[in-house]
Formats: sequence, C-alpha cells, structure tokens
Amino acid sequence: MFIGEYTHNLDAKRRIAIPAKFRKELGESAVLTRGLDNCLFIFPKIQWEQLAEKLSFLPIGQQGTRAFIRLLMSGAVEVEFDVLGRILIPDYLKKYADLKKGVVVTGVLNRLEIWDEEKWNGYRANLEKNSDSIAEKLGELGMI
Repeated sequence: MFIGEYTHNLDAKRRIAIPAKFRKELGESAVLTRGLDNCLFIFPKIQWEQLAEKLSFLPIGQQGTRAFIRLLMSGAVEVEFDVLGRILIPDYLKKYADLKKGVVVTGVLNRLEIWDEEKWNGYRANLEKNSDSIAEKLGELGMI
C-alpha cells in the first residue's frame, strides 16, 4: 500500500526521483499515465493489468466510459528507474499535469500520484478545509 507525501524537483531533462520506499513496491518498472484532477498516476504493473482487465469489461457504447478508457490508456507509458531512482516524464504528460520544477509524489493506496507542487498545495488545502463534509458523505455510504 502506498501512503505519504514527498516533495521533489523535476530536472531539466523531465526526470523525477521516486522515493525509495515506493520503488520497493513498484518493482523495476511501472506504468505512468494521465490521472484525474490533472495529476499523473503511477501504477505497479500488476495493479495496471488488473485495472486494464476491469476496464475491458465496461460497455464501450457509453461515451463517458470510452472517454475514461482513452484518457488512461492512450496516455500510458511504461517507465523504468535509473540508478538514482528517477523516471522520465514524457513531454505530453508533463504538459497534461502542468508540471513545473517543484512536484509532489503522493501515495494513494494502490498507486502514486505526481502533482505540480503549487496545484497540490491548493488541492490539499481545499480538501482539508472540506474534510468534515467529505467524511459525512463517506459515513452515509457506510465507509466510516
């Protein structure tokens, strides 16, 4: 399980260091793709394959389903770690997430997310401000 939040810098060659504790769970390579809320998702290969399997059973006759599958699959790329534990962010994914120099890598259960630091700080502040109402909605669903 991935948990935690780490701030790093994107270098001039579009590389970012993935924390060692995350690399242990990811293995030698992982799948990087467009995420939601304009961040990037990194999945361990096994999690990616499980997600792809689930997506393959969704009805492609529904526009929203097709769009979501396209978002994830067309942007996906397998990434490998260099000797310093860095991955290369393709230019199209850097643009999608509007990554600048400061980035945040967050652990979110079965995946990592890569955020532009400024966007993450704004998103997190809003999330923290509204945590009571979010918890209430989850309580209605029987989650907490």
